[in-house]
Formats: sequence, structure tokens, C-alpha cells
Amino acid sequence: MNSASDQIRRWREHPVTMVRELFEVEPDLWQQEALEAFPNCPRLAMKACAGPGKTALLAWLGWNFLLTRPHPYIACTSITGQNLYANLWTELARWYDRSPLLKKAFTKTGNKIYNNDAEATWKLEARTWARDANAEQIGNALAGVHADYVMWLLDESGDYPDAIMPTCEGIFAGSPKEAHIVQAGNPTRRGGPLYSAWRNINKLWHLIEITADPDSPSRTPRVSVEHARAMISQYGRDNPWVKVKIFGEFPDTDFNALISEDEVRAAFARSYREYDIENSPKVLGVDVAQMGDDQSVIFRRQGLQGFKSIKHRNINSIQGAGIVSREWQTHGIDACFVDATGGFGAGWLDQLGVLGFAPTGVHFSSDAIKKERYFNKRAEMYFEAADWIKRGGALHESEELLQGLVNTTYSIRKDRLLLEPKEDVKAKIGYSPDDTDAFILTFAFPVSPKSRGAGRGRHTFEYDPFAGAGLNSAVSDSYDPFR
Repeated sequence: MNSASDQIRRWREHPVTMVRELFEVEPDLWQQEALEAFPNCPRLAMKACAGPGKTALLAWLGWNFLLTRPHPYIACTSITGQNLYANLWTELARWYDRSPLLKKAFTKTGNKIYNNDAEATWKLEARTWARDANAEQIGNALAGVHADYVMWLLDESGDYPDAIMPTCEGIFAGSPKEAHIVQAGNPTRRGGPLYSAWRNINKLWHLIEITADPDSPSRTPRVSVEHARAMISQYGRDNPWVKVKIFGEFPDTDFNALISEDEVRAAFARSYREYDIENSPKVLGVDVAQMGDDQSVIFRRQGLQGFKSIKHRNINSIQGAGIVSREWQTHGIDACFVDATGGFGAGWLDQLGVLGFAPTGVHFSSDAIKKERYFNKRAEMYFEAADWIKRGGALHESEELLQGLVNTTYSIRKDRLLLEPKEDVKAKIGYSPDDTDAFILTFAFPVSPKSRGAGRGRHTFEYDPFAGAGLNSAVSDSYDPFR
């Protein structure tokens, strides 16, 4: 039988053998290629479709380097701290829990894994950086990773800013004995570290491409052919999300952010008094839960004021219609729009009709009013909502609403604006953007208000220096949406 040192040497030279023997799994063909290439590749980049097991591959390489090199220093990061801990850090823990050897030799904490005999010098650390950080701030957050055996693991690198890679490249300074940068991600934009690696102008990177193309003989087996064909049929082969998520290809044009976090947080800081909005229409948006972990959400908006949403899980159509009817009566609602996509809201619509109300069903995939500008109704509603925020809309603070808005991107298809699929937003933020869907439903169609008298144009923040002064047009910031 081989000694422990012989086994470590074999695993160091052939990481695929370590995965088979230590974790008792058989890697996919593309994973085998990456594992075998790793020992002799200082720079390894994987451009992937969605769901092929790239995060598992990063975790295997992290454990291989940590177990088979003396006193290594490994740092890992992702597009956000939340994404890092939900994905790569969780994947590292998954394989740690499967191996008695790893649990005996290492300790895992919330942001660090270390050798029990050398905590300070034999470690793998989680590193994060602020989403709005500039190049200098990113450098400061990620700097200081140096050792004789050193490595960066970069998960979801397709969305990284360009400033990340110069800092990570710093591990090659000082002539370490062995240094690696391993990055993997979806090719979401034509820029950043993954795109630069794929251009490979200096031939520094070993490149591996992973596709879920149902017609490719080298496709990953972890994405079903049925799902891939359904996406292609629904959106078309030239759709940017199909290119990214199914084919693992860079889109023809970059995705764009719908709205910034600062703009949404500014809406959280604003508020309007009742007499400011009394002449504006009152609207309900109702998003009906489609899956067991989703919520049914009721969102109320009057003019430039959005109110705290009402959320329920596991309620039937009779209960849901009862809650909506109560809100309708209490607030004198002018219009109510219910998500009818996929038929999940049909029961709510029927029950509201029985109760004497006339809601409007909205299909997110239906034609937009402005068909020449928007690809479908969903895109139109999102853009109308974003424009409302930018014009001075006020929202009740909600982290779920914020994440749904700032993580939804768009592209242009045949000269019309198109949003990324809801499933992709859910994958990014870890839950269905139900709050956001209920909010944007309040912009489904134009609504005329009932006669409630003339309103006076004023909006306030937490402090309004003009309050009580009788100045109808006074506002507490430089923007007056009523002007």
C-alpha cells in the first residue's frame, strides 16, 4: 500500500485522482480536463453555461491545493459576498463534510478554512469587496495574498469589474514557488476578467468552454436537453440569455442595469404626505405565488407613493381574493392588476369577480402597449417602474424589492428592450423577485383617478424644512416631480 506521502504526491500531480478517491465521485469530462490541466497552468479560465458544476470544480481545486501543498494561502471571492457564501463557500463545506480526512486535518469557520497545526500560514480565506467600490477600494479589499504556494479562486468572474484582475495578478510578484489564478463564470458581458482571458491576447490562459447546447456532442450532462430546447424555443437562438445560459457564449451586446442601487435607496428615503398625492390614482399590483417557496405579494401605489407590501405564503385563491378585496375597499382602489402568467392568478381573478370586483389579468409575455420599444409587457412594466423611481417615486424600504430591481438587466433585441428571464434573477438573488413583480404590476396600464379634489404638489423626506409653511410647491430636494 502506498504511504500517505505517496498518496499526496499522486493527488498533487493528478487532482482528478484525488476527486475520485477522496470524494468518491466521477467528474464530468470537462471537469476532468480542468483538473488534469491545473498543476501545470498558472492561469485557468472556464467560460460556462448555467449549471454545469463549475462551482464544484473550483471547490475541488481549492481542496486539492490546500491538502497537497505546504503552507498554502488561498483566497476566494465572487461577484458579491452573498453570492460567495451561498455558492462557493457552501460548495467547499459540502465536500469538507464528505471527507473524514479533511475534517481531521482542517477547521472551517464562517470565512476561513485552516490547517489545525498551522492556522496562520496554511489557509483558505473568503474575500469580499463592495459592489460600488472603485479600483483602489477593490485593491485594498483583495490585497495581501502572498505565500510560496498561493492561489486565487474567482467564482462568477463574468460579472467582475476590470479592477479585480490586476490585484489578483499580484500573487505572481515575488517569485512564489507555485501560483495559480482559477476563474469560472457565465460569459455575461463583453468586458471584465473572463472576457479578457477569453481574448487571450498574450496566450497566458488555459481556456475551457462548457456548453449546454443540445446539439453539441460535448455538452454538459448536468443541464437537461429538454430544458435547453425549451429555452431555445421560447426565446430563440440569438437571444442573449440563451447564448449565455445555454450555449455558454458571450452575448453580441452587453447586458445593462435597469436601475442603480443608489436610485432605489433614494426612493426609500423619500415620502409624500396624503394631500400631496390625493388627486393621484390608487393602484394594486398582485403577484400570485407560482412555486412552493414563492410568496404572494400585494403592492399598493398612489401616484408617486408606494406603500409597504402585504405578503403571504401558502394561501389559496379564496383567501387571496379576500385579502385583495379588503385592501380594495379600505383604500378606494381605482385599478387592480393581477399576474395571470401561467394561469396561477386565474383563481384569484375569478374569486374577485364573484365578490363584485373587476381586476385586470396581466400576462407578462403579452405585447407591450409601446410595441415598437419593448419586447413584451414585462419589459414595459419594469421600465415604467424604473422611470417612476427616477422621476421622484417613493418606496417603503425593502431589501427584497431592492435586490429584484438592481439585479434585473436588459439588452436590446431587434431594436426593442428585453429583460433577462425571471429565473435568472431568482438564481442571482436566491429567491423569486415577488416584491418587484407586484410593484411593477402597478404600471401595467394607464389608470385614471376617481375625483378626490385637488392635490398640492409637495413631497418630503424624513425632515421637511417647508412643512407647515403653506408653500405648495416647496420640496426638500432639488427635484420637483410636480413641476
